[in-house]
Amino acid sequence: MFVHNLSPILFSIGPISIRYYSLVYIIGFLLAYYILNKAVEKKKIKHLTKEGVEDLIIYIILGVVIGSRIFHFVFYNPSIIWFDPLEILKVWHGGMSFHGGLIGIVIAYYLFHKKYPKVAFYDLADLLAIPAAFALFLGRIANFINGELWGTVTNVSWCVEFKGADRCRHPSQLYESLKNLFIFAILSFNFNNKKRKKGENFWLFVLLYGILRFITNFWRADARWLGISTGQYLSLVMVIVASIFLYKLKTHKK
Repeated sequence: MFVHNLSPILFSIGPISIRYYSLVYIIGFLLAYYILNKAVEKKKIKHLTKEGVEDLIIYIILGVVIGSRIFHFVFYNPSIIWFDPLEILKVWHGGMSFHGGLIGIVIAYYLFHKKYPKVAFYDLADLLAIPAAFALFLGRIANFINGELWGTVTNVSWCVEFKGADRCRHPSQLYESLKNLFIFAILSFNFNNKKRKKGENFWLFVLLYGILRFITNFWRADARWLGISTGQYLSLVMVIVASIFLYKLKTHKK
């Protein structure tokens, strides 16, 4: 058993506090920026320039933050929208949805595409899926440090007593962290596969995340309808859509 007494704050300078969770977002965006710039230098993405990378990162940041924030309240805490709408702007209070962030990135590309119409979606998506998986790996560790998203009650030897929780629980955040690290490894390997088709890495990311999120969420203490949670329903949608697109990629020459 582990008694959780970790602080969510990495360090403070006067009134300013740097939290592990916010640091993960910074690392994720910086990693994406670095990888995209390297791709430009090696001419791996057609028509993408360094100026385009700078614009794209801004679009991605806005898409991830706005999409994940709004999606969280619409699907997980809708009452806040009516009773305290300003809470949506208080991102430091936590509450971000992966599914919303993914939709936000797609919308961000749509806006980016209007300015840079020659940069293909799959060229970007196949590459960015890799740092995204790694950032999600770090993000779930940050969730554990924050003591949020508890697991279900258990008596296994590695259970965790979280502040505010009534009993010892599964460290479901760490389970999800490991599955994101696994996805990162698979995508990194597949990206270098010479037989890989455009779009395959992106849809493989969506498929793996959907399947593994659905499984690991059985150890997460979420509200459930007909035995599964909202996150699991959304993950099933991911699995269905990704399976359709992967099938099309495998069976069509273009």
